[in-house]
This record gives sequence, C-alpha cells and structure tokens, in this order.
Amino acid sequence: MAYAGALRVSGVAALCGALVVGCTGGGGDSASPPTTAPGTSRSSTADPRPTASATPGTDPNREPKTAAQARGLVQQVIPGPELFGTGVVRATPYESDPGQWAVLGDDCLWRLRPLPGDALATLTRHFEVPASGAKGAVRLSATVTVHRTALDASWEQARMLEEDLDCTEQTQRPGERLTGLQSLSFARGEGGNTSGDDLLLETGQCVSDTHGGPYPYWWQQAVLGTVVSGTSVCGGRGRSEEELNSLVAEVLPRMLLRVEQEIGRSGGSASGEPSPSGSGTKGGS
Repeated sequence: MAYAGALRVSGVAALCGALVVGCTGGGGDSASPPTTAPGTSRSSTADPRPTASATPGTDPNREPKTAAQARGLVQQVIPGPELFGTGVVRATPYESDPGQWAVLGDDCLWRLRPLPGDALATLTRHFEVPASGAKGAVRLSATVTVHRTALDASWEQARMLEEDLDCTEQTQRPGERLTGLQSLSFARGEGGNTSGDDLLLETGQCVSDTHGGPYPYWWQQAVLGTVVSGTSVCGGRGRSEEELNSLVAEVLPRMLLRVEQEIGRSGGSASGEPSPSGSGTKGGS
C-alpha cells in the first residue's frame, strides 16, 4: 500500500515539474530560494476554504496526539540531505527553532512567532548544492508541521493560499525577498493530485543581497491528515530550471509517502518511535 502511494504521488510530481518550468520566467541563469515565498500575482484553481472531512488515506487513531509523538513523526518525514539525493549537503543554519514558526504580516514580511496552540510540532531543515565552477549554490528546504486535527492542517493551507493572493511581494528576511509569485491549488482528485488532501504550488523568483538573482524559485506544500509537508528550491547562477526540477521533483512525494507510512490506514507508526521504513511548512526559518 505504501509503495502504491508513492506511485500515486509521482503523477503530482511530474505535474509540478511541468508547472515549474511553465510558470517561472527565469532563464538558464535563474534559480530560486527556499523556505517562505513572497508573492506577486497568483492564481488559484481551488476554493481556499478548508473542509473538515478526513483524508481516506489516513487513520485518525494513528495520528500524533502529543508533542513528543509529533516530533517523532517529523524526524521520520525529514531525514537529512539524502532526502534530496547525492550532491546535497546541510546548509548553515541547518534547523529552525522547533518552538517557533514564520508568520506573514500585513506588510508582507515574514516574522518568527511562537508555535500556535493548534500545532503540535514543526521543523524546517535547510540544505544546499554547493557552488561549483561557474555555477552558484542552490538552496533547498523541507518543512513539516503536525497539527492537532486535520481541520487545523486544512486551515493552515487555506491561510497560506489567501496570504499568497494578498501579498504579491514578500520579504523572507532582510536582504532576501521573493517576487513574481504565482500560485495554483489542487484538491484531491484535481490536477493529478491523488495522494494529498490538498496541494499548493508556488512559482516565482528569489532575490538575495548575498546570493544575487533574480533566480527561479518554487515551493510546494501538501496536506495529508494532520500533517502539512512542504519543500522549496532557490537556484543560483548558471543553474537551469531543468537542473533545479531534477533536485525537487520527487522530494514532496517522498515526504508524503513517509507521512502515509506513519499515519496511513495500512502501516507505519505514529508513536514517535522510529519505524523500520523511515529515516529522519512553508515559512520555516
């Protein structure tokens, strides 16, 4: 069943790749940043209002009920650089503060705030492909947030889409911003999404005082039960969109498969203890 889940998600991965190449305006010298994304104009294909129905692929009895269980699940979903494949290493800083998450203000600036009561655990890990020769570094991120209920997770996804539509320019931190953002949302059964309750895609460009730009950027976030998983990529000098897509096309599907192994109806463990198959949301910092 878990392997079948991986096959189902791969269709979404292929779709994401097509959208990234189709929606991002940069050339071979463009790349994109990780973590949070600033928005320019965005379009959505789905009603942002969340629904209370649980996904047919998860078992509510196996979803984490405590912060300790949630942290255990997070470690299973985000391992290390191997999540992205060979050539990827830990970035500095590597991990976000698990007691905080990023909130987008009315001024379109991301700020760290205490983890809200409806979330049990969250973690963002940062990675990179080091610069080599004429090619600049590629920055990558993976984020997992575990909520108390599936409805809470759906509300996070809905709020994110609303923020993307309202904030067409976003500042991740001083000297780093995202521009030209466009968003697409796919409910289960739409656009090839047959594994997540909801899938949100964002493309645009990232600009950094340190790394330069603009470079192509994209970010993907999916909800499965009480878990929200996201990944982002920000390219660098000389990095093609095809090269960037090859780095992230299968990452979110891998994360969703691990979530399914932990809280799905057919296997895994949400106890917070490592499962035999596992190894250790947008705006992470």
